[in-house]
Amino acid sequence: MNDTETAVQTWHQVVRDTLKSNDVKLVVYVPDRVLTPLIEAIHADPFFTTFPCTREEEAIGIVTGAWMGGMKSAVLMQTSGFATLPNVLASLVVPCQIPALIFVSERGTLGEFNIGQALVCRTMRPVLDALAMEHHTITRQDELAFILDRSIKQAVATQAPVTFILSPLLTGGKAFGG
Repeated sequence: MNDTETAVQTWHQVVRDTLKSNDVKLVVYVPDRVLTPLIEAIHADPFFTTFPCTREEEAIGIVTGAWMGGMKSAVLMQTSGFATLPNVLASLVVPCQIPALIFVSERGTLGEFNIGQALVCRTMRPVLDALAMEHHTITRQDELAFILDRSIKQAVATQAPVTFILSPLLTGGKAFGG
């Protein structure tokens, strides 16, 4: 390989490629500005079936059905959308052992102006802990592929969901007007 072929990938390329290498074919999402590069990359790749949902609970229902039909899948959302999930996680995903792969663009920190985002950001991890759900806050590009790959494999092997909280330190976060 020459130097141009070994160029460092962006965070969203790493996520796309890791999903692909783990045969995660379905990706549903609630639109989010921070996740837009990932959403566009997945839409552009014919390997994936991807489409938007109107609510996060709907996305979880779709990935649950996909798993029951034999397909690995993932959900993309932002922090505030996570607030709608505790019931569906506690009553469906966790007890039915659905290895839902949940990607959350972290808002509510590092300069956030929206109090709703900040409140959910402070409660998201305690909710995941209370549900005994595996979760990782990813801040560093050099750890991204390893954490995603190993966690996806573990989720499938143990039939347990996992949440990836994508920190603004990784994604650059949302740009706020000044």
